[in-house]
Amino acid sequence: MMLKHRDFILGLALFGSENPQHINKSVFKVIVMKLSKIATVTAIIFAANSVMFAHAAGGGAVHADHGHGNSHQHFHPQGKPPSKHTLALHESLKKSLPFEDARDFEESKKGFIAKPEFTKIMADAGHVAWDIGSYQFLLEGKDFTSIHPSLQRQAVLNMAYGLYEVVPDRIYQIRGFDLANMTLIKGDTGWIIFDPLTAKETAAAALAFANEKLGKRPVVAVIFSHTHVDHFGGVRGVVDEQDVVSGKVPVIAPEGFMREAIAENVFAGNAMARRVQYQYGVLLARNPFGHVDQAIGKNIANGNTGLIAPNKFISKDFEEVTIDGVTMVFQNTPDTEAPVEMNTYFPQFKAFWAAENITGTIHNIYTLRGAQVRDALNWSKHINKALYKFGDDVEVMFASHSWPRWGKERVQEVMRAQRDMYANMNNQVLHYANQGVTINEIHNVYQAPPSLQRQWAARSYHGSEGHNTRGIINRYLGYWDGNPTTLVPLSPRDSAPLYVEMMGGAAKIIAKAKQLNEQGKYLEATEILNKLVYAEPQNQEARNLLADAFEQLGYQKESTGVRNSFLQAAYELRSGLPQGLAPRPTGPDVIRALPTALWLDFLGISMDSRRADGMNFTINLITPDNNEKFLLEMSNATLTNIADYQAKNPTLTITVDRADLNGVMMGITSFEALEEQGKAKFDGDRSAYEQLKSLMVVFTPNFEMMPGTVNAAPTPASANRNNSAPRYDAKPFEYVIYTTEED
Repeated sequence: MMLKHRDFILGLALFGSENPQHINKSVFKVIVMKLSKIATVTAIIFAANSVMFAHAAGGGAVHADHGHGNSHQHFHPQGKPPSKHTLALHESLKKSLPFEDARDFEESKKGFIAKPEFTKIMADAGHVAWDIGSYQFLLEGKDFTSIHPSLQRQAVLNMAYGLYEVVPDRIYQIRGFDLANMTLIKGDTGWIIFDPLTAKETAAAALAFANEKLGKRPVVAVIFSHTHVDHFGGVRGVVDEQDVVSGKVPVIAPEGFMREAIAENVFAGNAMARRVQYQYGVLLARNPFGHVDQAIGKNIANGNTGLIAPNKFISKDFEEVTIDGVTMVFQNTPDTEAPVEMNTYFPQFKAFWAAENITGTIHNIYTLRGAQVRDALNWSKHINKALYKFGDDVEVMFASHSWPRWGKERVQEVMRAQRDMYANMNNQVLHYANQGVTINEIHNVYQAPPSLQRQWAARSYHGSEGHNTRGIINRYLGYWDGNPTTLVPLSPRDSAPLYVEMMGGAAKIIAKAKQLNEQGKYLEATEILNKLVYAEPQNQEARNLLADAFEQLGYQKESTGVRNSFLQAAYELRSGLPQGLAPRPTGPDVIRALPTALWLDFLGISMDSRRADGMNFTINLITPDNNEKFLLEMSNATLTNIADYQAKNPTLTITVDRADLNGVMMGITSFEALEEQGKAKFDGDRSAYEQLKSLMVVFTPNFEMMPGTVNAAPTPASANRNNSAPRYDAKPFEYVIYTTEED
C-alpha cells in the first residue's frame, strides 16, 4: 500500500534526522521524562487535554529514542509480532479500502515552501519539547504489519513538516511543529495568527521560521478557535501580554472561552490524566509496535504552556470582523468538537477555516480520557450551515489540523462526508436504541454506510465507531442497559472469583485462553482472562496472556486512541506501572484565570469526607481586591460554598487578596506565610481552618487501571530511575493538576 506513495514518502524523508547516520542504530534508551512546569498546567484544564503529561513528540513521560533506533525491533522484551490472523486482516483491508485515491497525498504536499534544518525544538527548561524526527521510521516506504494499513496511511500524511502556502501571498501554515497547525494570515501590515500551538517554544519557532522565509512582520492579531490547549497554549511565543492588555493586539475567541478553557476538566482532572496515558500510549516507544500517530497530528509538544485572556469575544452565530485589511466572518459552533468553537470564512480569499470541526479524521464524540459526550447531531448541523452559507463560493478549506482541500467540489465532498458521518452515527444509533439495542451491543451492531466507509475523510482515526456509538447512547439514555442484573452489579474484583471457580480454576482458563489466542479469537480470550486477572492479580502468566491478546487487538485497530489503549494496557500488564509520577505546581496563567468558586469546588472534591464526620463549621472568605465574598460550610461531612453570601456568626473569617491567594493555589506560599507577612487575616476560631486543612488529599495519576500492575516488578522505564521520580510535595489547598491533551 505505502509503496504507491513512495515519491511522497521519499520527499518527506528529507525531513529526517539531524544526524542520518544514527537512523539504523539498534539502540533504545527508555527514559522517564519530566513534565514541563507549565505544561502540567493544562491537565485538568484542557482536556486534550491529554498528552503533555505523556510523551510529547519529543517530550513526555516515557519514550524510547526511536528516531535513532531499529524500527523493526519490538521495544518490549515480551512483545510479540503480529499474528497470522492480524496479518490476514490487514491484507483484506488493503483490498477493501480505497488506497487508489491518493488525493490527500497530493493536497498535503501542495504549497510546500520550505522545511527547517532542525527536527527538534528545545524547551526553555532544557529538555526536548518537540521531535518530529522520532517518527522517522514512517518515511522508510515500508508496509508495517503491526499497524492497521489505513492508520499507517494517516500516520504518513501527518509527517508533513515545514512552511506551506494555502492562498498565494495571503494564507500560510506551519505544520509538523506541534499537534496542531499554526496558520498565518498576511494582512496589510502584519500577521494574523490562528491557533498558536501548545507551547511557547514551538509557537516561537514556528513564527520565526515563517518570518525567516516570508519576511519579518509584526503580529497584529491572534485568534483562538476553541478551548483545547494545543490551540492557545503557545500564545506567549507570538505576542506580548502587555500588547493584549493595552488593546494594541486583539486576541479573539468565541464567547465563553475563558470559563470553558479552565473548567472543562477541573473536577475529574486527575482521573482524566491517568486515562489519557492510555489514550495517548505514554509508555509506548515510537516505532511500528508502539506509538505511531495521534490521528490529528503526531503528538503534543512538551513545553511552556500559557494563557493570555482574549480581549474580544465573538457572540453572534455569524459575526464579521475586519483587522489589518482582512475581513473575517466568524461562525460560532458551540457544543461540537469543543464546548465553544468557531469556524472562519475569508470572503476576500474564498477560503474557509474549519477550526477542528472538519479535519482529516472523524473525531471523538466520546473521548477515552473521559469528558461529557459531545453532540454528534449538532456537530453535523454546524457543518451543514457552513456548507450552505459558504460552500458555493469557497475555493479552499483548511483547518487547525491535517491538510487543506482545494476546489469547490472537493471541499463540498469532504464537508458532506463528515457532516453525514456525524449525523448517520447519531441517527442510526438512536434508530437501533429505539428497537432495544443497548449500550453494550451497539458497537457490534452499527456500521457506517458503505459509501462513507470508502471515503478517507469519513474514517475514524481519532474517534472510533465503537466508542463513539456507545457514547451517543450514553448521552441520550445513560449507562444502564435495562437489565436489572447490571443495575447494581458486583464490582469486578468481587464477581471475578466466582467466575473463575465456575470455569474450573486458573489452569483451565489459561489453557482455553491460549487456544483462543492461537485461533485469533482475541476478544473471546480477553473475556475470560480479564476475569482471571481480577480474581488473581498476581498471576503473571494470566496477565501475560491477556497482554498478548490486547497487543494483537491494538495492531488491528484503525483508531489511534483505541490502539494506544490496548498497547498501553499490554505494557502495564507485562511490566507494571512506573512509580513516582510526580505532580508539578500549576502555572500563573491558569491560576489567575481560575475562578475562586471553581477552586473552592475543587477543595470539596479534594477533602476526604470519611474523616470529616462530626465536623461542623462556617468560614467567611473575603478577597477585597476583586470584591468577592464566599461562605464555606462544613456539614454532614460535606464542604459547600456559595458566592456573595456571608455567615452572620461564622466560625472563622479569612480575609486575603485574590492576588495573594493565587500563591496558595499555586503552592508557592501558604496561608500561614501570608498571615506572618500581614497579607492574610484570620478572625475567629482557627480550628475550622486546621480541620479543613487536615482533610485535603493530593491526587496523583498513578492509580491502577489493570489489576496487579501497581505492585508489579518495575518497568524498564522506572527501573532506569531506580523505580522513582523526583517527588513533589504538594501543599494543603494547592491546586495540583496533571496534563491531559487535546481531543
